[in-house]
Amino acid sequence: MKPYCKSLTSYSRRHTNQVKIGDLMLGSDYPIRVQSMTTIDTMDTEGSIEQSIRMIESGCELVRITAPSVKEAQNLENIKKGLRARGYDTPLVADIHFTPNAAELAARIVEKVRVNPGNYADKKRFQHIEYTDASYQAELERIRERFLPLVKICKEYGTAMRIGTNHGSLSDRILSRYGDTPLGMVESALEFLKICEDEKYHDIVISMKSSNPQVMVQAYRLLVQRLDEDGLKPYPLHLGVTEAGEGEDGRIKSSMGIGTLLEDGLGDTVRVSLTEEPEYEAPVAKSLIDRYVHRAEKQDNITPIDQYPIDPYAYRRRETIEVANFGGQNVPRVIADFSTQSIQKMEDLKAVGHFYLPATDKWAMNDLGVDYLYTGTIPTPFMLPNGIKEILDFSSWKEHEDKRNKIPYFKIPEFLESDERHATLNILAVQWPSMTEELFEKLKTLHNVVLQVSSSNAHSAAEMRRLFVELINRDIKLPVILSEDYTNFTTSDFQLYSATDCGSLLVDGMGDGIQLSFNENNTEERQKVVNSTSFGILQAARTRITKTEYISCPSCGRTLFDLQETTAMIRKRTDHLKGVKIGIMGCIVNGPGEMADADYGYVGIGKDKISLYRGQNVVKRSVHSDNAVDELIELIKEDGNWIEPASTEQILQS
Repeated sequence: MKPYCKSLTSYSRRHTNQVKIGDLMLGSDYPIRVQSMTTIDTMDTEGSIEQSIRMIESGCELVRITAPSVKEAQNLENIKKGLRARGYDTPLVADIHFTPNAAELAARIVEKVRVNPGNYADKKRFQHIEYTDASYQAELERIRERFLPLVKICKEYGTAMRIGTNHGSLSDRILSRYGDTPLGMVESALEFLKICEDEKYHDIVISMKSSNPQVMVQAYRLLVQRLDEDGLKPYPLHLGVTEAGEGEDGRIKSSMGIGTLLEDGLGDTVRVSLTEEPEYEAPVAKSLIDRYVHRAEKQDNITPIDQYPIDPYAYRRRETIEVANFGGQNVPRVIADFSTQSIQKMEDLKAVGHFYLPATDKWAMNDLGVDYLYTGTIPTPFMLPNGIKEILDFSSWKEHEDKRNKIPYFKIPEFLESDERHATLNILAVQWPSMTEELFEKLKTLHNVVLQVSSSNAHSAAEMRRLFVELINRDIKLPVILSEDYTNFTTSDFQLYSATDCGSLLVDGMGDGIQLSFNENNTEERQKVVNSTSFGILQAARTRITKTEYISCPSCGRTLFDLQETTAMIRKRTDHLKGVKIGIMGCIVNGPGEMADADYGYVGIGKDKISLYRGQNVVKRSVHSDNAVDELIELIKEDGNWIEPASTEQILQS
């Protein structure tokens, strides 16, 4: 297969077509654009105008508005006129599902329309259909007949189009032919794209969204590869992780998917989908984008990759040996860095998930309890709980009386010069520029070493990936800890950038542990942020599940209840259900399909009416919203997936 980006070691934007959207140009000759979507009812003209203005003033360069029927499509004209009268010429995008007639009307009014190939010409019944080549071709002709009028209108009116595939809303036809796969997502878009190309209509942007960053990344990569392989034009890409959720989790998941692609030069416009007010999305998207404005000038040269041993289109964890509890079949481990903030008392470990209970003289641990502490040169003055191991700098470790329970941390010169080792686990800090033939040869012979890889390169994730590639090509199977240090960053940017840098490796199967540092002289609050971010990154990458996962849409004018309030209520009652995935969708458009791999779904179907899902199957219809959360919990209990949340008294007695 041809590669999906120009270089895996040197940053450069992918060359694309340039697309005109009103007065805004989009594509590789222009900055990466920021967009968001209104959440208010499209028939509320003044409300839509005011919300759009708040979005624009927060940095939004394209405003998307839902048009679920002809009446909403017609009202886009009033919203557009109102914005223009207020002095705002930001392009508007009509979001279309199921209703070609609304799309055809909207395309005459706004600057861009978004269509979803999964439901534009198909009705979803969750049926498997057997096709012959002839019958499948007949289906493609039917789609062409349904889609062609919109293409001609867009071409006539100079309206741009986004062909936006969503992982969770693939049609029965695509699922029957290609399965629930990144390939199916790509084929779904290409069917529509080839109709546009036949008509010589090229003002097109493409997206491949999923609530799973791993699937999303694979689909975009495969799309780029297929466009090139099939001789199609290099269309711009709109990036987004759909139904990312809220708060820290939504930001981490979004930056893992979006940032991974931006690292490789893919992406021309970004939307961060958060279950929050839409004006909060644009600043997050801008923070992700701004890292790459000067990346090409700032990066240090990295040795090119001649032989790439990783399949970028399918997940496979790098094969490693087991060293202590790193690597092999173990989940990635979390190391808390206390090297600049010595541990003085037992309460200091509260920030990293370990709690001393004076009443019982015992320790408790939550789901975010770290596995290791790195304390540098100042050993902890008390016995550590819950099987935590302490990592000391080699100079301190070799002087310590307890060399069995303490773990040495080596820099390369110390490691090469000394034969003194821990019997089962030694941590060796490495960076790609410091690797030598002598060191590689030595590593081949060792079975009690875990590498801690970091980078001081502006293009750090690529440099760390280069080291992984060398290890794989040399058949060195030692586990690797991903280590990143972020100084002089805000909390938000720390979370976004660490999720990008570490997440871009984890989604490709690289990484057996994570150690993050956020500024110097960490306070307890910063330690809590670092700890929750570390576990959040592993959760988003699906490599270590430590909490309930919520797949909640960002709301729009179709939403039939207060999505933020409902999400908070469901989270409050279920956030102790480790590993359970719950989808919370505002309407049937973002219903069973968009929830993708959720275990349970809570979907609005009418005013105060909710349908509850087990997987993608509805099990309770028209439940009143006053009772719907209780009914959801009963459903989880029926399946044996419910546990009662621990009370404070139970924790103290544990």
